[in-house]
Amino acid sequence: MRESSPGGTQSVERALSVLSAFTEEHPERRISEIVTVTGLGQSTVSRLVGALLSLGFLTQHSRSGLFGIGPRVVTLAGIALNQSPVHQYSRQLAQNLAASLRLGANVAERHGSDLFYLCNFEGVNAPRPSTLIGRGGPLHATALGKALISDSTEDEIIELIGKSYPAYTRHTITDLAELTEALGEVRSQGYSTELEELAFGRACVAAPIRDRSGQIVAGLSVSGPLSAMNLATRQDELAMTVIEHADQVSLSLGYHATTTTSR
Repeated sequence: MRESSPGGTQSVERALSVLSAFTEEHPERRISEIVTVTGLGQSTVSRLVGALLSLGFLTQHSRSGLFGIGPRVVTLAGIALNQSPVHQYSRQLAQNLAASLRLGANVAERHGSDLFYLCNFEGVNAPRPSTLIGRGGPLHATALGKALISDSTEDEIIELIGKSYPAYTRHTITDLAELTEALGEVRSQGYSTELEELAFGRACVAAPIRDRSGQIVAGLSVSGPLSAMNLATRQDELAMTVIEHADQVSLSLGYHATTTTSR
């Protein structure tokens, strides 16, 4: 990489690589670990960590001495979420849905070949130890993912995620033919389901959210343990509720049932 001034592009890229070293699996790091992950020299990492600490993008825990993501990152994340029209129009609806159904309620967009959670509220029958907001997930193994790509052609799916997909459980869709069939069902019934496809013991029902042009821009879902979801007897009820709430968000975004997509 071409050398530039300390305040130039190279320094920005290096600082971002330091921040990117912190993940769900490794939310706390030592300097030596950041050096290993980024491939940068120890003096460079120490300098960047010091700068990020002073700016609030990193924090250092007093007892362990480990570094973690700082409050400034949370502030920026909040700004980004609050600028999202989907988040603005869906947040209260999702929160009310979680309270009324006592299940988890989620809203996600597609970023590249993954889904990206914008909202996540836990119902009393579907508690989680941590939030899903900001996390990604596979499109082929989740109800939200299938809702997000339900209008995609076979060629678009291949370009996006290929023809074969990783299995998370024995119920996961792993090939294009099976996924294409599942997406056809989503289009015909207006919602998607997930039954232990990503994780054992969990289920989900989702519906697409459309914008003014009729394009799918997000998805809304309810999720929880199998016993709380009880799809054997509640699937139709949950599906209609999810579709109704997703349609409310779509209407807020300017979508009308008579809107036609470019396909």
